[in-house]
Amino acid sequence: MTSSPTPPPAPSGAHERHRPLRRLTARGRDEAHRVASPLELFFDLCFVVAIAQAGVGLVHAVADGHAGNGILSYAMQFFAIWWAWMNFTWFASAYDNDDALYRVVTLVQIAGVLVLAAGISRAFEDHDYTVVWLGYLIMRLAMAAQWLRAARSAQGAERTTALRYAGGILLCLVGWLGLVVLPEPARPWVFLVMAIAELCVPLYAEKVSTTAWHPHHIAERYGLFTIIVLGETIAAATAAVKSGVDEHDALGELLPIAAGGLLIVFAAWWIYFVVPIHGRLRTSRQAFIWGYGHYLIFASAAAIGAGLEVAVEQAVGKAHISTLAASAAVTLPTALYLLTVWALHSRYFKVGIAQQLVLPVTALLVIACTFLGDRAVLAAGIVSGLSVATGVALTARMLSKERRTAGASGDRATTPVV
Repeated sequence: MTSSPTPPPAPSGAHERHRPLRRLTARGRDEAHRVASPLELFFDLCFVVAIAQAGVGLVHAVADGHAGNGILSYAMQFFAIWWAWMNFTWFASAYDNDDALYRVVTLVQIAGVLVLAAGISRAFEDHDYTVVWLGYLIMRLAMAAQWLRAARSAQGAERTTALRYAGGILLCLVGWLGLVVLPEPARPWVFLVMAIAELCVPLYAEKVSTTAWHPHHIAERYGLFTIIVLGETIAAATAAVKSGVDEHDALGELLPIAAGGLLIVFAAWWIYFVVPIHGRLRTSRQAFIWGYGHYLIFASAAAIGAGLEVAVEQAVGKAHISTLAASAAVTLPTALYLLTVWALHSRYFKVGIAQQLVLPVTALLVIACTFLGDRAVLAAGIVSGLSVATGVALTARMLSKERRTAGASGDRATTPVV
């Protein structure tokens, strides 16, 4: 009887990929076909739970006539959520090896954001940040552990960068304790100082060596999170409209708000994804401005949903504020979103003064819609939709002109469709 042939040994790389524990080394910055992993998508979805809770707190504060305190609390809670999300996103882009320990530590971070989400309502209502700080502590200790693990596998400047990240995270955790132990009037100042300190940690760490983040992967991760936040905005607004119809039978008052809100969200999606932003993420300076600036994009996108809920509550008589204030709760974050998206990446792909002015002018018109009474949200939605249509028309006109010019000269038009 002939014995079966012995299979050839698997390549060492194949063995390495299937080991439950592997060295946490940097991935290639030009790695082909780099996409978001299932773990990253799960991570994003869990973080949106905390964003939803921050939105609920903002709705209650604005609807009760405490817009100033509500916006401040919202900014503070949202910073903790966004900063933990962003730190993991850039780290994962550079070091994700998807082994068992990496997954477990990432799941610990998810547990941390769920703890933080559980404390958001108490932070809004009683200004008690104990649970929020505990959730943030869990997330940041896990992030520091990831950096220490990366430092263990690195050498030279890369090791120094990883240690700087870990040390900066741990030092900032001590400072954030001020939100728990200091008196309430001092807490906004603690937040301001510590937010600046947190923002400085990557700037300090990356002076030694730039981490190997992947431009296309980073652009995809931010885009996916934008979609999830906009989806949460639609979900929150839908729930508010349903509640208003069921409890108050106010379909006539709510339909304009629902239609306007839907147009705003559709326009917000369109203008964000109309340009291929990953092509601009090539230097650290561009990456820092773009990455940090998304705090305003994410926060304003989520605040649009909160504003729509406030508008619904005001329309059915549940909110103790004026129509003007309820309208501003929608139009102001919408205008901020439009301006921030334009400033961070849309303007780099616009050709000519007409295209450049579309989004800034739209933002001003949306703010003007605030004064249109109970039709303000619908008007803001129509203006947002018309801005998209105008941008498409201007682009089509430019491309048509280029094709005619190219046809006359015998060359092909090279302007991308944006």
